[in-house]
Amino acid sequence: MFNKILIANRGEIACRVAATARRLGVRTVAVYSDADANARHVRACDESVRIGAPPPRESYLRWERILDAAKATGAQAVHPGYGFLSENEAFAAACAKAGLVFIGPPASAIAAMGSKAAAKALMDRAGVPLVPGYHGQDNEPALLAREAERIGYPVLIKASAGGGGKGMRRVERAEDFAAALASCQREAKASFGDDHVLVERYVTRPRHIEIQVFADTLGHCVYLFERDCSVQRRHQKVLEEAPAPGMSEARRRQMGEAAVAAARAVGYVGAGTVEFVAEELDDGDIRAYFMEMNTRLQVEHPVTEAITGLDLVEWQLRVAAGQPLPLTQQQLTMRGHAIEARICAENPEGGFLPATGKLKVARWPAHVSFERSEDTPRVDGGFDEGDAISPHYDSMIAKLIVWGENRQQALARLDAALAHTHIVGLATNVAFLRRVVATDAFSRAELDTALIERERAALFAFAPLALECAAAGVVARELANEASLQDDDPWSRRDGWRLFGGATRRFDLDIGGERHAVSLHRAHDGALTLAVGSRRWPFSATALGHDRHDVTLGDARWTLAVYADGERMTVFAPQGSLALQQVDALAHAGEGIAAGRLTAPMPGKMVAFLVSAGDAVKAGQPLAVMEAMKMEHTIAAPRDGTVAELLYGVGDQVAEGAELLRVEPLG
Repeated sequence: MFNKILIANRGEIACRVAATARRLGVRTVAVYSDADANARHVRACDESVRIGAPPPRESYLRWERILDAAKATGAQAVHPGYGFLSENEAFAAACAKAGLVFIGPPASAIAAMGSKAAAKALMDRAGVPLVPGYHGQDNEPALLAREAERIGYPVLIKASAGGGGKGMRRVERAEDFAAALASCQREAKASFGDDHVLVERYVTRPRHIEIQVFADTLGHCVYLFERDCSVQRRHQKVLEEAPAPGMSEARRRQMGEAAVAAARAVGYVGAGTVEFVAEELDDGDIRAYFMEMNTRLQVEHPVTEAITGLDLVEWQLRVAAGQPLPLTQQQLTMRGHAIEARICAENPEGGFLPATGKLKVARWPAHVSFERSEDTPRVDGGFDEGDAISPHYDSMIAKLIVWGENRQQALARLDAALAHTHIVGLATNVAFLRRVVATDAFSRAELDTALIERERAALFAFAPLALECAAAGVVARELANEASLQDDDPWSRRDGWRLFGGATRRFDLDIGGERHAVSLHRAHDGALTLAVGSRRWPFSATALGHDRHDVTLGDARWTLAVYADGERMTVFAPQGSLALQQVDALAHAGEGIAAGRLTAPMPGKMVAFLVSAGDAVKAGQPLAVMEAMKMEHTIAAPRDGTVAELLYGVGDQVAEGAELLRVEPLG
């Protein structure tokens, strides 16, 4: 086994690798950009080395600096994590040339499987079924458009060198193909340095099923069962589970053996994932097509660890050190069901736009394990409370993993764990994940990659936490704060007691720009009544700690968590959460945004302006494209009008809220 390894990554995967290395007695070296100087992965390792400025191309993709750091610190091996350089054959070859062990497959295997087009050609020769499409090298736009016509719409354009949904677009009509192709190629070039794409038939109601494979240097290769990663948004996974619901033993064995054959065909070593797109047939069986092979550890590997009881990072280290696989295929077993939820800094109601900012509150389920566990939730995270989410990298904050004896138990545990996940300071998808898990389709395992879009009405037309519950939480927090400030002097008491009669206090709450009048009346005998508008309830509250309160409102009783950031508050209840603001009743409302003012929804870089000053535009028309967190985002016209002025140039960096262009209304 190695004495010291360098982890060429950041965030939760770097922390994950460091945890296993620590357990095995292996020292670790972190690398970091200026944006990550105080990041959790730096604190998790024994040593750390700065490698450059925040943009990945100036730090985490500069493999010569990473090799220099490894040599300077005496590391014997490099673990690439996933993303960044994990599937870069030049980096793997450079590690070997520098006398460092690359904890992953040989460069030749990365080359063979790293290109989707080349991998599909290899699988075609091996007789593995492929989705009908064009996988050639000629990427001339007119040729690709003709191929799309031949395949038949809808088609899927995919970056050949990429993954994670980047550089991928579904195209429904021929007239949309050119714009989608250009966008895919820009995004692929920015994310992977390669704008080559392939075009395939879009499989209706596809399931995304992948097989975990592992091979050692001694010729052994096994599969560790499958994962279903069908629930996606913007071609990126949201929920993953193992095993795949409805998978028969015969189909599992068939797909597993095909995955092992694919790995053997390229002399694979280490952890890898063979991905299939599957469609359900009329007889209830499924037909699976080879999609791609990811020559690295996957984000969703914890669900495989949960059902097998194995540490896949430990397997990676042992295989890279020349040891044989710890188990044979016959010795591998699985038990129960596991589900992983990706918790991201994003706004689902705003088109899943990434969010940036500080994690002012980051509280996880009370019984949490950051390593393998069957009966308690597991959190793989790369951030602590007080850390900031940067616009330079992926928006994932953490992964929440639960295990159950069966899928129903795992679902119940996941909902409970999400309910106790409290994040304040920026938008997240936690509440959205709870709604997805609660849909009938997900509960019944009616899975495919369009589930979120198909369930849009249920997922986005939801009732927020009841106003009276949120108001009760705010008032409970105020009373607890006042009680903590009181002393034995009766004249210092702030509980509203009066010598004669009662007293009423007013709390004005703003929720989404709508003002709500809330009042608390204290009778002469101390009895409390909470009023929200014209409704009134008997009220009582007991503080259970700094942020938690036992609240009774009429016949209802809840345990609420309330977090404050100045006048802004977030109330968490078992049934949901609500963000609001306590406002000064005497203050005047602020002025709205000026008409026609279009601003950046997040920090990023301007990629393209699709209009010029003086152009007439229609509501909904794309005006500009910006890139943030490795994804492209289109800015559309809010109304009909005329472009008055472009305020930035292509390539400019823009701050969140920066005015990008002005559109004057017609007339």
